[in-house]
Amino acid sequence: MERRTRQNMGAYQMRILIGLICLFIHLSSFSQRPDPIKINGKVIDSETGEPLEYATLILQSLRNPERVTGGLTDANGEFSVETLPGQYNLRIEYISYKTYEFKSQNLRESTNLGTIELEIDAEQLEEVEVIGERTTIELRLDKKIYNVGQDLTVRGGSVTDVLDNIPSVTVDVEGNISLRGNESVRILINGKPSALSGINPETLQQLPAETIEKVEVITNPSARYDAEGTGGIINIVLKQGKNSGLNGSVNLFAGYPDNYGGALSLNLRRKKFNFFINTTYRYRNAPGNALFEQENFNPDGSTDSFQDEIREYQRERKGFNNNFGFELFINPSTSITNSFVYRTSNGDDLINIDFFNFDSNGDPTVQRNRFTTEREDENDIQYSFNFAKKFDDKGHEIVVDYQYSTGSEVENAIINEIVLNENEKLPTEQTINDESQINQLVQMEYVLPFSEDKQSQFELGYRGTFNTFDTDFKFGLLEDGTLISDPNFSNRLIYTENVNAAYVQLGRKFNKFNALGGLRMEASDIGIELVNTNEVNNKKYVDWFPSLFLGYDFSEIDKLSISYSRRLRRPRSRFINPFPSRSSNTNLFLGNPDLNPTYTNAFNLEYLKRWEKVTFTSSVYYNYSTGVFQFITLETGDFVEIENPDDPDNPVFVPVQVRTPINLATDTRYGMEFTTVYVPKRNWRFTLNFNIFDQKLRGDYTYTNFQGEEITQIFDADNLAWFTRFSAKIPLPGKVDFQANLFYRGPRENAQSINKGILSTNLAFSKDVIKDKATLSLNVSDLFNSRKRRSETRTDNVFTYSEFQWRERQITLSFLYRFNQQKNQRNGNRRRNGNGDDFEFEGS
Repeated sequence: MERRTRQNMGAYQMRILIGLICLFIHLSSFSQRPDPIKINGKVIDSETGEPLEYATLILQSLRNPERVTGGLTDANGEFSVETLPGQYNLRIEYISYKTYEFKSQNLRESTNLGTIELEIDAEQLEEVEVIGERTTIELRLDKKIYNVGQDLTVRGGSVTDVLDNIPSVTVDVEGNISLRGNESVRILINGKPSALSGINPETLQQLPAETIEKVEVITNPSARYDAEGTGGIINIVLKQGKNSGLNGSVNLFAGYPDNYGGALSLNLRRKKFNFFINTTYRYRNAPGNALFEQENFNPDGSTDSFQDEIREYQRERKGFNNNFGFELFINPSTSITNSFVYRTSNGDDLINIDFFNFDSNGDPTVQRNRFTTEREDENDIQYSFNFAKKFDDKGHEIVVDYQYSTGSEVENAIINEIVLNENEKLPTEQTINDESQINQLVQMEYVLPFSEDKQSQFELGYRGTFNTFDTDFKFGLLEDGTLISDPNFSNRLIYTENVNAAYVQLGRKFNKFNALGGLRMEASDIGIELVNTNEVNNKKYVDWFPSLFLGYDFSEIDKLSISYSRRLRRPRSRFINPFPSRSSNTNLFLGNPDLNPTYTNAFNLEYLKRWEKVTFTSSVYYNYSTGVFQFITLETGDFVEIENPDDPDNPVFVPVQVRTPINLATDTRYGMEFTTVYVPKRNWRFTLNFNIFDQKLRGDYTYTNFQGEEITQIFDADNLAWFTRFSAKIPLPGKVDFQANLFYRGPRENAQSINKGILSTNLAFSKDVIKDKATLSLNVSDLFNSRKRRSETRTDNVFTYSEFQWRERQITLSFLYRFNQQKNQRNGNRRRNGNGDDFEFEGS
């Protein structure tokens, strides 16, 4: 069983260092002293009998207490220490175990102490994270910390695979991330916005799970955090080792459908510096599929025609991800960190669409095939600088950050279509979508504990984000290898977003009562320029975002808190980009550059209770949002004309629909959530998460249809939505670990659509090999191949039933080898944040 502490181990390591120095001095004077003797023995876990590597033997001379020597156990739990004959106090120490003592031992000759059994120290378990026994999810009153390394089902996977296993978080079949059913989620990397969080949802699907140390989910952030994200914040923390010396790991994986790669993690820690590097290469082929069954109606409500659209996807990606950095410790209280991230990926997407058209009686009319070959190249570079200064008082510090990142993504698609009945090839279409972004961030945070008991805390901070997104979209016909651009579907969008923010927070702990209040100001300057049409839209606004947290600790294991915050959701490039997709020429997607922000007032009441084997956290929440944007489906008035081989005088006309977001009035959402973790015995863990919320959309939308008529649609909708996730991890014979994750999202509705329920199941097996220095894992994602979005959508003249599966069932085998890593510290020591100790519920 592996264990690691959260306590500061500096004094503990210093004691070992002093012991080793004394041993060196002792050996250097060998010729002047009696012959040394050897003290041997073995240290094991009293419950499992497993050897304990890196346990410490300490010998303290009774005659001269300042003389201390000792040593460490090896991988078999054995130790052998040389010392001079004499009287000693002996101690065996190991993290989270009770110290074993031999007092006043008269050692005159070499001695074997035999097998020493250490027992767990229950008092230390409050401060010890037990890997493999405690859940990989640390639950706090306002956030969840998900430690990636212990989840068997994500090995060889991506960031979205990791997020899809976290309570409160869901990832739909297109990769869109939701928190408590709300897609307005702010994605941070290492606590800061980043180009690596993606131009679109697919970007996160290319980031490997191996690069992640943990994920923090903050459901109701305080004024310290960006106001962006009405649903909350997800912070992805990349790996950065802290163990002394040179250590690391190598991970190799392969799977079906084609999926293979490797990851190398290295860390070199010395007294004055820390160097780390994480490099990953992966190849992935992700087949998917979709179905659209469309019924078209006449104005009198009778059926006019039918169309079935069957899609098959083949998405091939090759990606290289490199993260390295250098941390310099100027002195014990001051450090500077420089880190770099370089990521590149490329691949081909093949989209094969078969169209089957039928008349009003269901008789076939036309069959055609539309085939898209898309090449995608993506590159991201990021540089980060961090300066941290800690003053004498605990928690008194200043932190300065600067970050610069660039990202680019080019999609070049060739679209061919053929009418199968006549074997007639239609003109070849081409789309080129060239997206780039430049992001800069400047941030300063100052924290000052004050009052005699240091139970009060003042915080002050500034953050400036300066982002530019450039999207150049071209569509036209490809003739003799040359693109003849169509100005009706081609344009260039330049989107700039400059946000200057400042916040102040004041907190106080009164015995069992905690209070924290804050105010954040964000001044936003948003620019939207459509270059080809010379349309310019600039929006400037200053918003104030208060937050308040009140908590009461009945005991260390029984806590209650209530919180309030105001937040917003700014439309991103995907939502404002007015360029239609062309994979299908009858079902289009179109952004809306006139979208305004959504504002939300969020309230949370949370309760946390721990028992000996059970941890239970629950919350009741209420969100009220204005200016909410939702996707609606409109009939454009355009029709795709297809020649009917059986009746050339009567071609088939298929109406073109477009899906676009609009600001849709108000959204009232209230719900409850609970997470229960049950650990009946060591190596056993069961986790159940359940979330249910009631959503009321109120609003209407007025537009002019293709016949020049002004149409007002009422989009009021009441929706009771819920989802649940169950995870079980148990040991099997032969020291094999087994894990199963089940997820089910219940049916739900929006303004125009009814979405069916979704069930998915993941399985994994894992076994430590090579004297527990390596781990062999097998996981199956979406065991029953059932992760599909199924929905029904109705407009005035069209009814559509659709199914969509982004990725089919995936099987992956991985091999992880660790070197020079302590078994009880495979993921590195994690120190508590001084800010978070005082106000744990606040989420520092």
